[in-house]
Amino acid sequence: MRQRIGWYVHHHGRGHLTRLLAIAPHLDADIECFSSLEAPADLPAHCRWTHLPRDDDHDGGDPRLGDPTVGGMLHWAPLGHRGHRDRLALVAGSLAATPVDAFVVDVSAEVTVLVRLLGVPTVAVTQPGRRDDRPHRLAFDAATTIVAPWAEDLLEPEHLRAHRRKVVYTGGISRFDGRPPSSQHDGSVLLLGGAGGTTVTDREIDLAARATGRRWRVLGGDSWTPDPWDALARAEIVVAWAGQNSVADLAAAQARAIVIPQTRPFGEQEETAGILRREGLATVSDAWPTAEEWPEVMESTRSLHPDWSRWGIRGAAVRAANAISETAVRR
Repeated sequence: MRQRIGWYVHHHGRGHLTRLLAIAPHLDADIECFSSLEAPADLPAHCRWTHLPRDDDHDGGDPRLGDPTVGGMLHWAPLGHRGHRDRLALVAGSLAATPVDAFVVDVSAEVTVLVRLLGVPTVAVTQPGRRDDRPHRLAFDAATTIVAPWAEDLLEPEHLRAHRRKVVYTGGISRFDGRPPSSQHDGSVLLLGGAGGTTVTDREIDLAARATGRRWRVLGGDSWTPDPWDALARAEIVVAWAGQNSVADLAAAQARAIVIPQTRPFGEQEETAGILRREGLATVSDAWPTAEEWPEVMESTRSLHPDWSRWGIRGAAVRAANAISETAVRR
């Protein structure tokens, strides 16, 4: 019988959705997706989308005033918030009406616990950063399988060692795995910004372009494109944040990159950037360089010869799909 998989997609940025779209084609299963994001135009045919209400709007009052952490036990469960109640009810109602063999949570401690309470094998996707707080520990304890989308030899966080037997390190998951990197670069600089937010301004980008004397192209944020591969492959230098999908895409393109970590919960991007710096895979700047600093940063990056194979992207989406399918089989 064909497997049925549930999948929760967090609405912050585009990274969680991008990860679904990278893994789903490798799953021989019917997938029921749940998210506050709108369904993407390129959703695979074997996926169905349930749109969830937001749990952080101010309809009825500020949810931050409703003890959302339950005294530190959870990350977000505001008292009296209709959107929060309705989104969890939609997930629970769907699982009661149409059971699934396993449920992927990317990411939410609360959804992980809810699904496990309903007796469903749960695959929790984790991210770098310090995640040893009570809600994360609860989610990792509840999960049947934990998917860590990076190479184990580069990072094995202390908080995952206690769960070593159920952690699957897949390597970095890129939607571009298998596409040939370009051997011809056009001398341009690509700023590959994500959709999760940044403090870098248009003026700072303009000053950087002038200081380097190169043609810059900006993708991300208001200039979002669903497939930046051509620009990524052609650019001589790529400037990017340190999100998991961005770094995996840099690895797929074998890019010479300048990585600037952005502020994210639990220090996710700072830890990822630290690995890149330690392994010599990219030039890492803790903050956006000044106009005076950009020429030197650019020149040092041009001399890099990064061994991006260490990021483990080859076959990573398949390994993630196998971990999900095997969790469903063990049920």
